[in-house]
Amino acid sequence: MKCDRFIEALGTKVKILEVTRQYEDQVTALVELNDLPEAVRFLYYDMGGYLSTMVANDERSMNKHYALYYALSMEGGKMFEGDEIAQDEKCFVTIKVLVSPETLTYPSVTPKVPACVWYEREAYDMFGLIAEGLPDKRRLVLSDDWPEGLFPLRKDGMDYRYRPDMREHYNEPEYEFLRPEGSGIIDVPLGPLHVTADEPGHFRLFCDGDTIIDADYRLFYQHRGMEKLAENRMNYDQMGYLAERVCGICGYAHAIACIEAAEKAINLEIPARAQAIRIICSEIERLHSHLLNIGLACEVTGNYTAFMHIFRIREYSMKLAELVTGGRKTYGNVVMGGLRRDITGVEIKESLQILQTIDTQVDEVWDAVMEDKRQIKRWKGVGILDKQVARDFSAVGPNIRGSGIKRDTRYDHPYDFFKQIQFDVAVAEGGDVFAREMVRYMELKSSVSIIRQCFELMPQTAIIVDPTFHIKPENFALAYVEAPRGENVHWIMQGSAQKVYRWRCRAATYNNWPSLRFQFRGNSIADAALIVCSLDPCYSCTERITVVDIKSKKSKILTNKDLKNFSRTLKNSPMKDLR
Repeated sequence: MKCDRFIEALGTKVKILEVTRQYEDQVTALVELNDLPEAVRFLYYDMGGYLSTMVANDERSMNKHYALYYALSMEGGKMFEGDEIAQDEKCFVTIKVLVSPETLTYPSVTPKVPACVWYEREAYDMFGLIAEGLPDKRRLVLSDDWPEGLFPLRKDGMDYRYRPDMREHYNEPEYEFLRPEGSGIIDVPLGPLHVTADEPGHFRLFCDGDTIIDADYRLFYQHRGMEKLAENRMNYDQMGYLAERVCGICGYAHAIACIEAAEKAINLEIPARAQAIRIICSEIERLHSHLLNIGLACEVTGNYTAFMHIFRIREYSMKLAELVTGGRKTYGNVVMGGLRRDITGVEIKESLQILQTIDTQVDEVWDAVMEDKRQIKRWKGVGILDKQVARDFSAVGPNIRGSGIKRDTRYDHPYDFFKQIQFDVAVAEGGDVFAREMVRYMELKSSVSIIRQCFELMPQTAIIVDPTFHIKPENFALAYVEAPRGENVHWIMQGSAQKVYRWRCRAATYNNWPSLRFQFRGNSIADAALIVCSLDPCYSCTERITVVDIKSKKSKILTNKDLKNFSRTLKNSPMKDLR
């Protein structure tokens, strides 16, 4: 079976205590705590793995320990031609260790596998698990004024009714940015709120003149505690709706990954038509996301004409989303066992016409951009992501494919209906902004082709099966979807009473952020915004909604505070001004 040869090879390096299989291509190996760094390193570098996610979990009620799961996608290093695992052998191997609740310590993997650094920092924030030997022990997720000794994802560690008061802002500790050594280095702060940024992020650029020597950044200002919210409260359909709110661009991809993780944990197979429509919606997200990013990459450099033409084309993708799902944003359609809404023959016919328009006009605008020498000059040679750095940090999406590494979950781990689809993985060399935007252009073309194939091949079946199943507590599985920004990974452990015990949501940008500082180095301050734009980061952007009254044509933005107040009181509707 898949994964067997990797487990056998691992057994020659470390002692394996237990092996469990979650799915046909997913297996977990329990190893001794001290063997953790070598086990992960061996699978990562020697056997050709990439770090998909790391999950910390409070399992004291099960085995009297905390647990760590390092999930690796076994696909080959892909650093040179032929450095790839055979397609029928690609799988996911997870290294599991148990951490004592008395010591709360484990050996850090980061010195051997740099991609683990954020995960191990987060494990301390959320569970108080201490990685011994971790080079960077600063907080990652929690705010600077978060009370010490309070770890929100512990099963017994958080009662929101009695949590300590936050510190006053003037008593908050100063976050320690990693400043490079040397004289004459200027510290240029950007954020957390800045006129050029739509979302909060605190960047520090350390410069010698106009040249960036190094950079550091603080994020998670909009961390919303979704994983805690779902635990022991929501059923799996409700979790899917919550997962859609992780990101305003790739919400559908998050919903699919979340629901598929629950489906895989119970081996629930959904109808082929539902599988095809899920792929269609995912590719529609890729269309409007890539058009958004290419447009912004033009706008940042002052090419407003190209920006407006690209956004004009993007409207067609939003119309396409409306035909397939009923709304301009692909929300509220994914449920356990399939989908809530089918697509009619008339809608398919109109969708094909829109696809032809997108296909033609994208080529026209892209050709015009390529003929603009000033635009190309601003893109080429800027924000280079070295291939080895991309490998070390397990970068995903156009960020790594622009560095010449053929990583795409749709290709490496084709899921469901995708096994019937023909497409080419978009790869470019150079690792700069130009290469990443070139990848996005090629993926626009491929997405159009994939949607057409789905319309042609999807059968006339039901779109949902009755999810009559028996939840098995402690069962777990991961699911993965190639979102516009890269691989989204969701890990779910089932609890009792149809509720989730632990949900781990890893968005694509999480794997891309750590390598950004290397992309800054050697570039000018003026290019900093462009480099961040080409990364296409997601800060978390759905704490607000826009309500539109179709009769009055009025619109209003409702903030998180507005929604909470109305939900508590059900008085003074924030929508009354629209009537």
